[in-house]
Amino acid sequence: MNGDENEITLDDINIRHKLRPGDMGYILYMHGNIYKKEYNYGLMFERYVAEGLLEFYQNYNPRKDRVWICEHDDKIIGTIFLIHRENAAQLRYFLLEKEYRGIGLGRLLMKDYMDWIRQQQYPSVYLWTTNEQIAAANLYQKFGFELTEKVSSTDFGKHVIEQKYEFKAKS
Repeated sequence: MNGDENEITLDDINIRHKLRPGDMGYILYMHGNIYKKEYNYGLMFERYVAEGLLEFYQNYNPRKDRVWICEHDDKIIGTIFLIHRENAAQLRYFLLEKEYRGIGLGRLLMKDYMDWIRQQQYPSVYLWTTNEQIAAANLYQKFGFELTEKVSSTDFGKHVIEQKYEFKAKS
């Protein structure tokens, strides 16, 4: 990462698709911790994530939903979730620990995600993010997502512009 001999590569990362006890709590912790440090999001954001994780857990269907849990040295370092909706999929909880950004892991996860979307024949995918997530928005756009909606919000303990990105499968 900074040019030292112990640079982490994609080969060092394990990606699994099954939830284990403790995963949901740790993913909630990661979101609260990282977004507080990097963007000063408050407890309202953590509550928002907790409510979404609970909804995912309660409605989980292994034929329609999927998780990508990234681990390094048996520690969760990143995630991305696919949550089924009525006529679409929702991308949620895409997060990487800072020291694992820039090695191609985000691109790999998005490629796997989009491959799975196509395999499952979802007609569309959407996600919500904020105007502060510039690198993530750029990645989404590289994979064919388009910005379709903007909403002013203070739900995360500060003012942000929530942004909806959508991807429509070609027929």
